[in-house]
Amino acid sequence: MAIQGILLLLGLLVLVDSLAHYEGVTANHDSASLNRSSFPAGFIFGTASSSYQYEGAAKEGGKGPSIWDTYTHRYPGKIKDGSNGDVAVDSYHRYKEDVGIMKEMGLDAYRFSISWSRLLPDGKLSGGVNKAGIRYYNNLINELLSNGLQPFVTIFHWDLPQALEDKYGGFLSPYIVDDFQDYAELCYREFGDRVKHWITLNEPWSYSFGGYGVGFLAPGRCSQWVSGSCTGGDSSTEPYVVAHHLLLAHASAVKVYKEKYQASQKGKIGITIVSHWMVPYSHGKPNNNAAKRALDFMLGWFMDPLTVGDYPPSMRLHVGKRLPKFSKQQSMMVKGSFDFLGLNYYTANYAANVPVSNSVNVSYMTDAHINLTTERNGTSIGPKAASDWLFVYPRGIRDLLLYTKRKYNNPVIYITENGIDELNDGKLSLKEALKDNMRIDYYHRHLSFLRRAIKDGVHVRGYFAWSLLDNFEWDSGYTVRFGINYVDYKDGYKRYPKHSAIWFKKFLKK
Repeated sequence: MAIQGILLLLGLLVLVDSLAHYEGVTANHDSASLNRSSFPAGFIFGTASSSYQYEGAAKEGGKGPSIWDTYTHRYPGKIKDGSNGDVAVDSYHRYKEDVGIMKEMGLDAYRFSISWSRLLPDGKLSGGVNKAGIRYYNNLINELLSNGLQPFVTIFHWDLPQALEDKYGGFLSPYIVDDFQDYAELCYREFGDRVKHWITLNEPWSYSFGGYGVGFLAPGRCSQWVSGSCTGGDSSTEPYVVAHHLLLAHASAVKVYKEKYQASQKGKIGITIVSHWMVPYSHGKPNNNAAKRALDFMLGWFMDPLTVGDYPPSMRLHVGKRLPKFSKQQSMMVKGSFDFLGLNYYTANYAANVPVSNSVNVSYMTDAHINLTTERNGTSIGPKAASDWLFVYPRGIRDLLLYTKRKYNNPVIYITENGIDELNDGKLSLKEALKDNMRIDYYHRHLSFLRRAIKDGVHVRGYFAWSLLDNFEWDSGYTVRFGINYVDYKDGYKRYPKHSAIWFKKFLKK
């Protein structure tokens, strides 16, 4: 078939597929066609969460404030519904119930994060360890293990102790590296006898870009020209400085684990990176290169240092002196500093080349000379979820995995997040709110492409759905719901399984 014919056919197939979605028609997603046994023996299925989004108990049990506590209270206007995580979904008090939900579903593992300021209210060891915080995580870990669930623990999921932000600007300062290493080591010491999978950081890209490039995540910094509501900052330098210190903090925490704990505790340690898949806006060299550059500026920003010890050449070229340099020693410490890679995948973008221009304000957002969109010729890249950034593009998970295998030496990978949200519609009855067929469709399609990637030789060992429960979704607050289990915020935070949770239970049946 001529290439034009193939492209036409592919276009028609995509159109038919999209129409099926838009009409609410779902393909046959019964668990007979795809289930646990479609994946390799020992493959792990879990759900994911994070401390600020789930725990609540913001001022209980000796916890100190984090930058998210401060940000949501000081700038409620930056959260869509003016809400905060003071109670979140109250899993601090309901962790036993939540573990019970996971056991009932047949899940193998739970990815959660530890709140740094719950263990170290002052952020530093010298400020004292909060015993009540240690006790809470011990209880959660023991509850998981006694119910046959493996804990996958993220050490830092964005809720930096406010004390360190006040003391020296948090991740803007190199001082953070030693404090993060101390905090990580405290976690290994207290929990490492039972935790066998550690993740140092969640999505350093989101933290750097969201918190310091565009200012919609805490601490809300960016250049004045990006947003007048930012709390100060410089979008041309700070995202790069913060990312650099995140990488050094990660590598430092891995080094101490490998030197002092791994041999006796026999665990593995990694990092979770997020990336969209990037589709060239059109055929031709400029847009193909733009898509590669877009991947460099999102995925490669962290993966290149982790695998070769330096930032991608395209970043060095376009960012120049604003991109920090690793010393030889630092480069050696960062390179190879993971046993496995956590990968978060949700969506895809079209990438188009933007010619270099001197009239553009310099920032992380303009440095790559690309225009990222979700629409081409009036048609979106896939059906839209509730979040403005999330369009459904299931084949992207396979494309991203194959790209990572090829470019970064086929690492061991866990998909540490993948999911879709619906709007929190107060007008729906509970029965209507539990119908989430688009989520079942999303998971079925992504898991199908994930299975194909594994057959193509990608070393994926596990998959974590985002998320176990509806929760506080950062700058969206409670306006969207990512859970496979519904949380009734108006009726005592009661949990109810959505249709997707029932689908997963069937899928996971042994």
